Amino acid sequence: MKDTDQLTVAEVAKRSGFAASALRFYEREGLLTAHRTGGGQRRYERHVLRRLAFIRAARHVGLSLDEIRDALATLPESRTPTKADWARISRGWRSRLDAEITALTTLRDGLESCIGCGCLSLQRCAISNPDDTAARFGSGALYLPQPLREDH
Repeated sequence: MKDTDQLTVAEVAKRSGFAASALRFYEREGLLTAHRTGGGQRRYERHVLRRLAFIRAARHVGLSLDEIRDALATLPESRTPTKADWARISRGWRSRLDAEITALTTLRDGLESCIGCGCLSLQRCAISNPDDTAARFGSGALYLPQPLREDH
């Protein structure tokens, strides 16, 4: 491996847009690997930039770290995703994205209405959720579309 294929934490942070602390976090979480110099400094292989772009895209889609870890674990020998890998993995996100788009559209179109949060501050809540009757169904804003109530 050539020295030009090895990047410092600062170089990866600058090129990827991730903070150095995020790189160390992702390394602790097993999403990235780094090599150490004789002096103990981290060095990343250049292809880690593609892996970080994959992580950023997955986070924007709403995947949890566990889901990202699982997706990356499907790659042989923990290598960085190729175009074919990206297509295969991202196909699994399509239905999730469609559900989120539908949920966000519903939220956008109903922002002025009751979402079942229990605050009872809107006139509409007296019709949709009188006396916080939604509370018996669980916690949170129960009238929001399901995908928007899930933690990712």
